[in-house]
Amino acid sequence: MERTVTVEPEAGIHARPASKLVQTANRFDADVSIGRDDDGDDGLVRADSMLSVSGLNVEHGESVRVVAEGSDAEAALDAVCDLLTSPVEEPAEEEADGEGTETDGGDADGEDAP
Repeated sequence: MERTVTVEPEAGIHARPASKLVQTANRFDADVSIGRDDDGDDGLVRADSMLSVSGLNVEHGESVRVVAEGSDAEAALDAVCDLLTSPVEEPAEEEADGEGTETDGGDADGEDAP
């Protein structure tokens, strides 16, 4: 099975979107591959490899071809394509830089210092 979709995340398939794509592909009993639509079969890489997926350097707005084979192929294709066609929400700036993550001011073992 295969589908062609346009990449919606602003970052393309880099960093967080690539990581989410690999995690999603690994949830299914299927071999999932991805590549630029115009690169044909030679441009397909395994979607379960972060290095391969991020190495595609696919940008926002580009068309990619997603191919899935196996018992969960349809579900894998649906999940990966949904991810690629949805904008990725970035974490709040406070969370991204590590600020605002303290909860109670206690020390590392969860107890307050005397």
